[in-house]
Amino acid sequence: MAKNPENSQINFNRYGILVADHVSAMLAYWDKNLVCRFANAAYMDWFGKTRDEMVDKMTLSELLGPLYEKNLPYILGALEGNIQTFEREIPVPAGGTRHAIANYFPDILNGEVKGFVVHVVDITSLKLLEKELLQSNKIISEQNKRLLNFANIVSHNLRSYAYNLESILYLFTNAQSIEEKNEAFDYLKNISKRFSSTIDHLNELVDLRHLSDLKLERINLHEYIEKAIVILAIQIKSTNATILNNVSADIMLSANPAYIESILLNFLSNAIKYRSPYRDPVIEFSSAIKGDELLLKIKDNGLGINLEKYSNDLFCIYKTFHGNPDAKGVGLFITKFQVESMGGRIEVESKETKGTTFTIYLKL
Repeated sequence: MAKNPENSQINFNRYGILVADHVSAMLAYWDKNLVCRFANAAYMDWFGKTRDEMVDKMTLSELLGPLYEKNLPYILGALEGNIQTFEREIPVPAGGTRHAIANYFPDILNGEVKGFVVHVVDITSLKLLEKELLQSNKIISEQNKRLLNFANIVSHNLRSYAYNLESILYLFTNAQSIEEKNEAFDYLKNISKRFSSTIDHLNELVDLRHLSDLKLERINLHEYIEKAIVILAIQIKSTNATILNNVSADIMLSANPAYIESILLNFLSNAIKYRSPYRDPVIEFSSAIKGDELLLKIKDNGLGINLEKYSNDLFCIYKTFHGNPDAKGVGLFITKFQVESMGGRIEVESKETKGTTFTIYLKL
């Protein structure tokens, strides 16, 4: 029995619609006049339309509304015979938006574009996953920064103590009198007392789970500067440095003790390390109050920094400026991070061969 071509076409259309309606991707066909000639169930569900509302009736501009103008370059590209692929955030009738990747495939017959097939894949779940991954990466990055920060605090602070202990041992073993031995022993007692306090602060940092948990305490800045001077007493004496603590003795601020200790030690030790070879180092700490901020100035007469050359790199990690073989390029990076973690900021003024002034802004 011969097949009825008309029945075959009807069956083909029915099977095609049946298959298309069970595909999760959105499929549609728009002719060259941008009238809908076909849409599968997923496509209609996305836009909240029925087949009777869309097929052979609705134009693409009517369906897309304001989105039509955004998609127009891709529509025109498809009508010119070129495959189009783009990503779009699309509003849905139920409210909110969803993300999709759209493909427009031209329907070309005898060299003429008759219309184009639309193939749209909902990638909202992938976008959400991407957002979660970016957030996870951000958390990991912050955690890595905290670990680097903690490692630097431990390394810097413990190196200072280790250097002092070695120097005290040298002074003690080479002392020529009881007075010199007693002086070395007094240094040792002061270092031991400060070291215990430093370990306590480091333990507090280990207990912190997140940056938002950073513990702030009311501290006396003048006393913390004096503590840093004691910790670095041997370096100060051996370089004939003069340290001026002109910070008011009654100024209190909210800060993390371990961070403040690390910041002060870093700036003070750097000022000593990068001293001028032509004069004894003079390092001055001073303070002022501006609104709800404390301005801590740390001024030295050392080598200075060429800010025209290095201003963009000054607080970057692993950047060094004076060719010192012991420089790691981590100190200023970590110091800036610590200051900003406490809601503050740092400014710098410097001239080569003249010296440097760092101004630290901290909340009172």
